[in-house]
Amino acid sequence: MVKFTKQFEGQLVPEWKEAFVDYWQLKKDIKKIHCDSTSKPKEKRSLTNILFSSIHKLPLFGNQCRDTEFIHVHSKLASTASKGVLYETELLDHSEAASAFFALLDLQLNKVNEFYRKKEKEFLDRGECLEKQLHILIELKTALKDQHKIRANSSHNDSKDEDSISGTISCDGESNRGITDQDLLEEENLAEDMDKYCMQFNVVPRSEELVKERSKMEEERSLSHCVSNCNEKKLKIRIPLTNPTRTFSYLLWEDLINQSSKKQNTQGKKVHINKTKLHHAEKMIRGALVELYKGLGYLKTYRNLNMLAFAKILKKFDKVTNKQVLPIYLKVVESSYFNSSNKITKLADEVEEIFVKQFTENNRRKAMKYLKPTQREVSHVVTFFIGLFTGCFIALFTGYVIMAHTTGTYGPQTNTIYMETVYPLLSMFSLLFLHFFLYGCNIFMWRKTRINYSFIFELSPTREVKYRDVFLICTMSMTLVVGVLFVHLVLMEKGYSYSQVELIPGVLLLAFLVLLVCPINIIYKSSRYRLLSVLRNIVLSPLYKVVMLDFFMADQLCSQVPMLRDLEYVGCYYITGSYKTQDYSYCVHTKNYRDLAYAVSFLPYYWRAMQCARRWLDEGDTGHLINLGKYVSAMLAAGAKVAYEKEKSVGWLCVVVIMSSIATIYQLYWDFVKDWGLLQMNSKNPLLRNELVLRRKFIYFFSMGLNVVLRLAWLQTVLHYRFGGIDYRLTGLFLAALEVIRRGQWNFYRLENEHLNNSGKFRAVKMVPLPFHDADEQD
Repeated sequence: MVKFTKQFEGQLVPEWKEAFVDYWQLKKDIKKIHCDSTSKPKEKRSLTNILFSSIHKLPLFGNQCRDTEFIHVHSKLASTASKGVLYETELLDHSEAASAFFALLDLQLNKVNEFYRKKEKEFLDRGECLEKQLHILIELKTALKDQHKIRANSSHNDSKDEDSISGTISCDGESNRGITDQDLLEEENLAEDMDKYCMQFNVVPRSEELVKERSKMEEERSLSHCVSNCNEKKLKIRIPLTNPTRTFSYLLWEDLINQSSKKQNTQGKKVHINKTKLHHAEKMIRGALVELYKGLGYLKTYRNLNMLAFAKILKKFDKVTNKQVLPIYLKVVESSYFNSSNKITKLADEVEEIFVKQFTENNRRKAMKYLKPTQREVSHVVTFFIGLFTGCFIALFTGYVIMAHTTGTYGPQTNTIYMETVYPLLSMFSLLFLHFFLYGCNIFMWRKTRINYSFIFELSPTREVKYRDVFLICTMSMTLVVGVLFVHLVLMEKGYSYSQVELIPGVLLLAFLVLLVCPINIIYKSSRYRLLSVLRNIVLSPLYKVVMLDFFMADQLCSQVPMLRDLEYVGCYYITGSYKTQDYSYCVHTKNYRDLAYAVSFLPYYWRAMQCARRWLDEGDTGHLINLGKYVSAMLAAGAKVAYEKEKSVGWLCVVVIMSSIATIYQLYWDFVKDWGLLQMNSKNPLLRNELVLRRKFIYFFSMGLNVVLRLAWLQTVLHYRFGGIDYRLTGLFLAALEVIRRGQWNFYRLENEHLNNSGKFRAVKMVPLPFHDADEQD
């Protein structure tokens, strides 16, 4: 049977942990009461005392109620309305330890009520705002449907008819002047005059034209209500430009619609609705309803767990003190605001009904897939294949190392062609999947320490990869890579010329690239496409708002510069056809590709710097400019290293030392203080922060020391230390792997700090921006 302490800690909302009942401290106070009661010497009771105490317990003396009631709980109104009612317990039998316990218990009850009241108001306000947004959305969708009917009917009219309404409506940007009730009234009066005129001169209009005119007027009248409301409110649809595709399409649309609206607004006849924007607005409102429903579920969990915690702790108190306070105090807890209010339950039911009706066409089962997504079950088959591929990888890698050693591939007398063409491919895959393996370790540690990485990265609970999935991908991929290269090396050892097996490494790389973009729903398609979209966002980072996942991934690329350079070299070798002539030096000495090597070395830092600049423009925080300076210094240091590798001059060596030293100091400060939130001088934990996820503090100091050592790996560029007879390329791979390991360690503490920031602000659900705003509001 699971203890309640573990159950309570495992089910509580991590970001709201400080707002829950401090069950652990209350247990300590009960333990203190138990120690005090056991330490007191038992008094010897005489027969007379026993007799008098028994007589006093009789109902005739009226003391039974006095003995059973150990406490009285008083309630009073707080000074501020947000706190509501405050509770204070009076002890009839004074005890210092018990007084401290009930003082803390009252404090926890008041804290829970205050937090619940605050969150309830926040969710109710959000629900009211979403109801208004949904009402506007329904009106605009109705107007759009009516306009489709108008366009369908007007297609049968004469092409010269200028009074038709446009098929697109936009309540975005400037307030568009549409058809008003006065215009319709004038048209109705004009139609009546024409009928009287026709009857007066015995002229009967054709029935088709009469029906056509009346149907057109009815359709315009049905549309007029929404359009007039839209114009009165001067609505503006704001869609966050979270990807380049949306940015380009909306910028192009705004240019076209603004030009057309200026011409058409002068006529007072046509208005525009952007159908694409309306679709995105609907998705935003749907997402906001899902997040609201999730938050309501968290608040229900908050109420139930706290109620259970109060009952458990009072039961422990009764067991230790032999008093009967559970019925008295629990009655107060049950009648308190956080347990008696049912507004959240009603709102949750309303959200369900709205979602079922408006977004799933009365399909409740489909609606629940959005509102209550189920986690993917972990299959034991995945664990089996992880073990299988791990064993295969170890066997193949051992065989590859033995074969390479016997042939002297990595020794002093190396096979130059092999090391220049095949080894970069092995180095690239090794660094890539080492990084991926460390990401799986990060996921495991984040889950173990209850860091809500899915919420921070905004990952879908039904599509995100678990740490077992990551380990499976790593072991399977590296088994394939090492297996292919082992076969390649064996074929060369058996006498096949390099020209006969030269395409094997290239085909391996091509197979991985094809699998990455494969449209068939196999091998984690959603995750592959999410990775591609994030990479696209990084490359075009200045054009849209930067989210957490994008700049987190850009930081990973900053540690994979050697991998990117290997990819650039291998791609050049096969794309230019150098493999046919085995001219491996072409991609090294040709000016264009040498310049491309410079670009690859500092592009990740450039992308990250552009993200900092965009965040500064969006948020106005000067801290992003300081962060931009860090990546500029790293960019200069990376460029100096590439130049030194080409020139090998003393001047470039001095530039490398100076720029790398500045960048290292800059980066260490930012790692410890900004990204990890450590080195706080006024913290209760010396040189750390007040709140820590890991219990053992020495781990933080060890990580900081290791981070310093790994940040100084660039000294190998200056010292050129040779490890025995090992090829210098292996030394470079070892140093690049150390940087990947440092980044994996950095990832855990970076998200830990982000999680603590969310906990400090009690952010457990995403606040989805709403699309419809008043055009007169300031941005």
